[in-house]
Amino acid sequence: YNVQPERIRALQSPDQGELLARDGSNLASVVRRMQQDAPHALDRVRAFLQQVVPGIEGVDPLPMGHMMTLEFRQRVEGANAAWKFPAITMSDGTLRALALLVALFQPTVRQATRLVGVEEPETALHPAAAGVLFDALRAAVRHTQVVATTHSPDLLDHPSLKPEEIRAVHAEAGTTRIGPVDEASRSAMRDALYTGGELLRMDQLAPAADTRPERMNLFPKWTEETP
Repeated sequence: YNVQPERIRALQSPDQGELLARDGSNLASVVRRMQQDAPHALDRVRAFLQQVVPGIEGVDPLPMGHMMTLEFRQRVEGANAAWKFPAITMSDGTLRALALLVALFQPTVRQATRLVGVEEPETALHPAAAGVLFDALRAAVRHTQVVATTHSPDLLDHPSLKPEEIRAVHAEAGTTRIGPVDEASRSAMRDALYTGGELLRMDQLAPAADTRPERMNLFPKWTEETP
């Protein structure tokens, strides 16, 4: 997923809402599907969104002729009831956060989703939201596998992040190496001397020197059970 807020602001053609499009361009349909078939999953999305964007009370699909959009409910000081705002008026950060959360929890709608990949989930979000974002990523791995690329030290500062969960990337002379972080970094994190974010800030997160090309099985839980 590499969500494009402008695609979410635009009126969207309705579909079955079974799987969120890579750019978020059918988000309204997926929210509608979750509202109908998996309200508990949408409740989780709403709960995390309220922590990322204080004041948001909810979001609903909104038909616009033969097209669709989203309508946000937000508390406004002095108002007796939440005000309603269409997606076109919402910030990039709010739209990206909603799409990311829907991407993470949509497997409760479409069980065939085995992996969710997210490109820089922290983009356009306040650094203070990084902890909430990490909690959402952690919650999602209970039902699907999640791979997230990030340049955010704030996201890697989470105290529950284990060095074994990190794959460092190093590019040099046209060659890109991806692998587990080196032993010095793993030891520093295990001994609580540094967080992953602090190591990233010091440019000390790198693949182990002995990293070799490997065939990675991203779906061990399913391949062990499926012929």
